Amino acid sequence: MDYILALDQGTTSSRAVVFDHAGQPVAMAQREFTQYFPRPAWVEHDALDIWRSQFAVMQAAMAQAGISAHQLRAIGLTNQRETTVLWDRQTGQPVAPAIVWQDRRTVDRCEALRDQGHARRIARKTGLVLDAYFSGTKLAWLLDHVPGARARAERGELAFGTIDSWLVWQLTGGRVHATDPSNASRTLLFNLQTGAWDAEMLALLNIPAAVLPQVLPSCGVVAETDAALLGTPVPIAGWAGDQQAALFGQACFAPGMAKNTYGTGCFMLMNTGDRPVASRHQLLSTVAWQGPAGSARSRAYALEGSVFMAGATVQWLRDGLQIIQSAPEVEALAASVVDTGDVFLVPAFAGLGTPDWDGHARGTLVGMTRGTGRAHIARAALEAIALQTADVFSAMASDSGLALTELRVDGGACQNNLLMQIQANVLGVPVVRSRVTETTALGAAYLAGLATGFWSGADEISAQWQEERRFEPEWDAAQRQQFAARWREAVDRSRSWARA
Repeated sequence: MDYILALDQGTTSSRAVVFDHAGQPVAMAQREFTQYFPRPAWVEHDALDIWRSQFAVMQAAMAQAGISAHQLRAIGLTNQRETTVLWDRQTGQPVAPAIVWQDRRTVDRCEALRDQGHARRIARKTGLVLDAYFSGTKLAWLLDHVPGARARAERGELAFGTIDSWLVWQLTGGRVHATDPSNASRTLLFNLQTGAWDAEMLALLNIPAAVLPQVLPSCGVVAETDAALLGTPVPIAGWAGDQQAALFGQACFAPGMAKNTYGTGCFMLMNTGDRPVASRHQLLSTVAWQGPAGSARSRAYALEGSVFMAGATVQWLRDGLQIIQSAPEVEALAASVVDTGDVFLVPAFAGLGTPDWDGHARGTLVGMTRGTGRAHIARAALEAIALQTADVFSAMASDSGLALTELRVDGGACQNNLLMQIQANVLGVPVVRSRVTETTALGAAYLAGLATGFWSGADEISAQWQEERRFEPEWDAAQRQQFAARWREAVDRSRSWARA
């Protein structure tokens, strides 16, 4: 029997999942790696740590499944997006720590570009909001601050990549320097209309073209792994940024279908079909995936709303406040009180994403009294995740002109039943959890499997999608509106704090 191995490289851990032909996971391995916070609002990774952890879980998942590389039809890859790696093409060594998508060190550079009047042109060409979240200003920072980096990049000695490029480089023994359109479209350097790197954006950020990866389809054989890694070469045949992969894994193939992934951050995507949609509410327009030229899966686009702190908010309760010992404990603790007592947590630890896009916002806890306890704060944390998502949901419905009738959900935190019920309450539509919650990895597997004939097409994949549980809203419209208004009051108190 053949299998697909999906590599899911996330912000705090690396995973590997082995899928069978029914789209079911038969083995999974996961390993966390170290997060570095060298200065306030800076977040870094060691790119070699990422590779070592990813390779270790590849081997562990295959051992758990009891299979060899000869039984792998293909490898699919999905990754944390925007995190920026710069490495030496000759040695394969990073020249600096990777700058993580959560990092805010380039906020001032973004504001300077905005003050110079570039924001509208950037949005029109790239579909993105001018924000430190994206890779372009991170790469520019590295070229400006790593000694000799800019000159070396211009000579073609250095390679830039998001995590997908870095892993493919490692998997192929340094033979392939490439990315796919879903990841390229997160850099501020990629033109949504032409599907290529944009010379004007490169000039604006002073990025030499020699440092960039080749852009290859999301669905198609990219390369083969180095034979020494797994004992035999295996095709790398599908790849996409984590949120786009989850959209694919949720079988959201028709325009108007939407999913939300609850991971470190929280990301809602809606398929908009074969053309990008310009947002009026600061949503992002992005490439969802791209197949081989001329295929039915040639290029699909999506609208996206980005919430920076979802599961990371629960991690903060565990590691920062230490009011829980493990993330799953938050559900029982939050459920031990019927409400927060009008306490609101705005988890703007890395600024605010959609729809506010305020890099100077900071985490805020308001409404506390002497009666406020850790259970109230835990419940406020879950409500904050749901309320941020509701802000995105509302903007998406307005931009698309479509009344979204349900939300498909995935990611680790969607296993929290209380959070999912709160989510349905504040949205006013059913929240539907799929039977396979590893849909990010599954999306990468589906892309790789389609490219290699493991699955026949979108219809076969759609038939495999199954609902595990549906959460129906319990609040009326008045409750939702009152709660949302109070939340927005709390958000307003977090705005521009770091500038004060």
